[in-house]
This record gives sequence, C-alpha cells and structure tokens, in this order.
Amino acid sequence: MTYRLIQAGESRSFQEGHAFIDAARNDASARVYTGTGAGRAFADEKRGGWRAEDAPFVAIELGHECLAEHTGDTARADLEGGAAPNVFGFARFRLGDAEPSNLIELVKPAVADAASLEKAKAAFESAGFVVAVCGDFPGRIVDRLVRPYYNAALRRLDEKLASATDMDMTLRLGLGYPEGPIALLERTGLHHHYEVTQSLYEALGDTAYAPARRAQVASRWAKEAEK
Repeated sequence: MTYRLIQAGESRSFQEGHAFIDAARNDASARVYTGTGAGRAFADEKRGGWRAEDAPFVAIELGHECLAEHTGDTARADLEGGAAPNVFGFARFRLGDAEPSNLIELVKPAVADAASLEKAKAAFESAGFVVAVCGDFPGRIVDRLVRPYYNAALRRLDEKLASATDMDMTLRLGLGYPEGPIALLERTGLHHHYEVTQSLYEALGDTAYAPARRAQVASRWAKEAEK
C-alpha cells in the first residue's frame, strides 16, 4: 500500500530517516500526516476542498490528544457513524528521550472502515513496525497502562518505602523487569513523564495520572534551564 507523506512540524515518531519515510510517494492517494502540526495540516487540506473519504486511508500523527479533535466525530458517532471512518491516528511509542520503539499504536475512530484499517496497518507493517490498534481515547495503550505504575513508584520513594536502588532492584529481580522504574524515568527524563501524566490527568480527571511530586520538580527545573 502506497501513501503520500505530508510533514507538518517536528515529528516525535520520525526524527531520523526510516524505511516508512523512504517508501512514501508523492503520487499516492493515501495520506500520512506527521509532525506537531499534523492535525492542522489535515484540517487545512479538507478546508481547501480535498476529500479525505476518497483516500484508501489517512493517518494523522497524534500526541496525547484524541483523534476526534482533528476529524470532528460527534458525540453520537457510535450511532450515526463516524465523521471519517477511513481516517486514523497513530503514534510511535517513545519513552521520553529514549529512541523511538518499533511499536505503532494505531487509533481508530468510533466507527472505522475495516478495509481502510487493514490498509493503514499494512502500510506500517511493511516498514517493519508492529502495530497495535486502540480506541480513540486521550493517551495511547502504553501510557494509559504504565504511567500510574511510574507515579506509584515515585510516590513510594517519597514515602521512603525503600531507596531508589532497592526499589529498582526488587522489581528487576522479583518481577523480571529489565530496568527499574526510577532508573528508567531518570534515564529518559522525569520532565517528560510530567508532561504526559499532566496531559492525561487534565483529560481524564483520574488521580492515578496526577504527576508525582518528583516529576513536578523535574519539570520546573527543565523550564528554568531553558530560560
């Protein structure tokens, strides 16, 4: 499945060359929007008269926001049909400053066209990605599952349950994790953890996502360093 690439700002998924980028063709009818302005670029082209529904599929790079913010799905989409059944969101999972992973989380609208979904999956898989499909919620699968765990580890550290070294060692040896949560967050950037959890907390209102104290401090230090 061929696709055209529209880059709109810096992409968290593709900061360097990749087979997925190299395979794009300017004459393809399917479209993939990348970068921080991906959603705006999609909306601008629709306002210009381009019909997204005529494409085999459309994929928009997301941050932590819902796909519906860019497609305009209504509250009754489950009953009436999605505004764009062939338009999907995607994010390549990346933890803070670490290298992007080989996982693509593909976000489907409330009512998705099955054939278009398979074409979008095939486009990413042909470039060597592993694709997981998720519903249209704030955040993606991995962040929704692991961020409360990271927050809990940071809070137990504040409560002096154990030292960071002993907590990490216990989880590595007891549960077989390759790296403890404290070491992992320090390596990839605690301030990034703050940004993700704050976004999810604001969107979901679940206190499990409320940024832990150490992440809040790291965020303030990072902002001071940028001045």
